[in-house]
Amino acid sequence: MPENFIEQLQKGNENAFRQLVDEYQQMVFRTCLGIVHDTEDADDIAQEVFIEAYQSIYKFRANSKISTWLYRIAVNKSLNFLRANKRKRLFQSINKSTPEIPDDNNNLGQPHEKMLEQQRKKIMDNAIDSLPKNQRTAFVLNKVEELSYKEISEIMELSISSVESLLFRAKKNLQKKLLACYHRDC
Repeated sequence: MPENFIEQLQKGNENAFRQLVDEYQQMVFRTCLGIVHDTEDADDIAQEVFIEAYQSIYKFRANSKISTWLYRIAVNKSLNFLRANKRKRLFQSINKSTPEIPDDNNNLGQPHEKMLEQQRKKIMDNAIDSLPKNQRTAFVLNKVEELSYKEISEIMELSISSVESLLFRAKKNLQKKLLACYHRDC
């Protein structure tokens, strides 16, 4: 990106904003998806992230990288979405967990392995969702986005040792939840 890229964004240059979206759209979408676990919702939130970025780019002081700033917006928007839609998500998860019975006798539906994989993913998503907010955020940024501890510390505005601690506790909590689920045969 050009040296005066931020300046161009702050002046409202549409080409610069288009370049920002092209460069970071997938990163923002993956971050949102890692938190909300629904592609349509993640897509909507990602759009909101770029609207927010466009409307508040004048506040960006370049103390951090623009990607860090966008991550922060994406994480906050995703967590706000989860808080606002807890009830909606509960009903969706109930509906999604009800298997559809195929009408055609020759079509037995999805293979058993695919169904098991979907169940495993749902169990893992639920376990991640049950983590405290900061642990969940650090875990998603590290494991889904594959960010370094340093990058996560910048995004979450925490020390690196705090990020390490959050990730350690997140992994321990996930182990407990998944082990308990295994013993209950979730």
